[in-house]
Amino acid sequence: MSETLALALFTLFVLLMLALDLGVFQRQPHRLSFREAIGWYAFWVVLAIAFNLGIYFWRGGQPALEFLTGYILEVSLSMDNVFVFAVIFAVLGVRSEFQHRVLFWGILGALVMRAAFIAAGVALVARFHWVLYIFGAFLVLTGIRLFRQKPEQFDPQRSPVMRLARRIFPITPEYEGAKFFVVREGRRLATPLLLVLLLVETTDVLFAVDSIPAVFSVTLDPFIVYTSNIFAILGLRALYFVLAGAIRKFRYLRPGLSLVLIFVGVKMLAAEFYKVPILLSLGIILSILLIAVLASLRPESPRT
Repeated sequence: MSETLALALFTLFVLLMLALDLGVFQRQPHRLSFREAIGWYAFWVVLAIAFNLGIYFWRGGQPALEFLTGYILEVSLSMDNVFVFAVIFAVLGVRSEFQHRVLFWGILGALVMRAAFIAAGVALVARFHWVLYIFGAFLVLTGIRLFRQKPEQFDPQRSPVMRLARRIFPITPEYEGAKFFVVREGRRLATPLLLVLLLVETTDVLFAVDSIPAVFSVTLDPFIVYTSNIFAILGLRALYFVLAGAIRKFRYLRPGLSLVLIFVGVKMLAAEFYKVPILLSLGIILSILLIAVLASLRPESPRT
């Protein structure tokens, strides 16, 4: 099977699964319970593992290991999305039963935008190899910025996207259930939920600027880059509902993610002199995340 055909079949499969999700399982807006979120996230993880096994039997051990490392890297970096999504929904007062709908359409848009980003990135690197060093430096600087930044510093109300959307669209004063648009007296009006969706989409674009260059530190294979990225995004909705209630308890997760970004950035900068083995990269990334999670679970010392 050619990679072009495999990529087309993969994209078709993803679209069918999303259609099934929205049209059957999530047809009526409802609050996603923790148990349901765990089930959905486990479903996407199992699919990713099955796909990884398919790559192993189709293309061999090295591509399979690259997919696994890229997938884990993208999942870990997508956790930072969860921090920001939680802030957006809390500040803008989005009810929990409508959050799933926003994330569904937001992630559907993210699939299209990330595919375009990956195609552009692969073409750019293939023509100008030195771009990888720019990516590496950018990731190091981003990691340092993330280490110093707190999620509370993000204010959705002050976002340029929100201000621009309010100028373009006439907007209803209140949410209208799960609707993005309503018709009032012959006028088509946007609802605040559309503003939330636009903000989620824009936020994901900003995160893609970090995560897509990061996976280039693992492989430059377009098929592996694309599929590992997409599988990580597919599980993001369920991951949000799994972590949303406890995300503030993982106080060392953001510093851990910043160290992951710094590591992959340094790896890209040093590639000309030393190429870090893929298995070692996987071990370092998992170790950083494990230490961050375990440190977060320790009870805080009482202040005197």
